[in-house]
This record gives sequence, structure tokens and C-alpha cells, in this order.
Amino acid sequence: MVLSWFVRRTRLPLLSMRCVDCRSESATTGEGAFRVNANGKLLDVWLLVRCVSCDRTSKLTVHERAPVRTFDPAELDRYHTNDPDVVASRLLDPLLARRNRCTLDWEGAWRLHTPQERLDEAWPVQVEVVFDDPVPVRPERLIAQGLGLSRNEVLRRVKCDIPLRRTTSAGFTFTLMPGTTPEA
Repeated sequence: MVLSWFVRRTRLPLLSMRCVDCRSESATTGEGAFRVNANGKLLDVWLLVRCVSCDRTSKLTVHERAPVRTFDPAELDRYHTNDPDVVASRLLDPLLARRNRCTLDWEGAWRLHTPQERLDEAWPVQVEVVFDDPVPVRPERLIAQGLGLSRNEVLRRVKCDIPLRRTTSAGFTFTLMPGTTPEA
């Protein structure tokens, strides 16, 4: 029997970046808005973010001095209409974070969805974990949360091809072995 678990985003993650006004280290995209600026035949596209403490608006560079002819008209229209799917895809793009020197703060922005099946019927149990978005988690913590076990118990009972104590944001599979029952 193979069970499927899903790690799903509940909201867009916050950005870890220092505010120039209040020195807070968190910003949000809010509802998500782009600013498109034309300079002759060149376009700049920025994703607007707000400081969570002082509400100051800053810009993250999405495209800089890009020739207008390089844009697909549909893509450009999606920037002008602040398409939520484009906001999410640009925010989750690792190149955007690297270019703008910020990181994503996923705390409270995701949830683990597990089936409501009983695990004590067929041993061992194989579980496939699928990530809808690149949420960085430590597998041992994720498995402990999903099974309601301690992390030590997870390390003892779980067989996995990836390191359980190293952060991952890619899907993986693990096998849960039966627990030992104390003899009466």
C-alpha cells in the first residue's frame, strides 16, 4: 500500500529582506502588484512588496531594461493586470530572490495534507510526499507531524533514500516500519 501526502501552500510566503525605513526584516506581496515602466523601447517590470511593520513599498526587479519585442503580448498583459498566478510564479522563482538579495520565509505558509487511513493494518507502509511548491522542510519534522510521532521515533522507524535531517523542497518517498510493542 502506498499513501500520498501533499505539501501545499496556504498563502504566499513572506520575504526576508531589511526595510530601509524601520529595519524590519519581513515584507509581503499583499494582493500582488506589478509596476511596468517604459523607457523608449525598453521595459522595466517590478514586483511591489510592502514592509509588514511600517507599510513602506519597495520594488523587486523582475525584468530590467528588456526590449519590448522580447515580451509575449499575453505575458505583458498579465503583468498589467497583476495576474495572481504570475505574482506567485515570479515570487517563487529562485532567480528573483537571488537578483534581489532576499529569501522566502515559509513559516505558516504551508500545510501537510495526509489521508485519514489507519496505518496499523499492513506493514511496512510506503508514503510518497509530493510538493506543490518548493517549501523547504526537514523530512524528519514533516514525517513526525504527519504521523504524530516523536522525531526520535521517526529516525528509528523510517527508511528513506534522502537524509531525514537535511532540508529538502523536492518530493520523496519513505517506508514506515512497524513499531515495537513493549511486552507485558
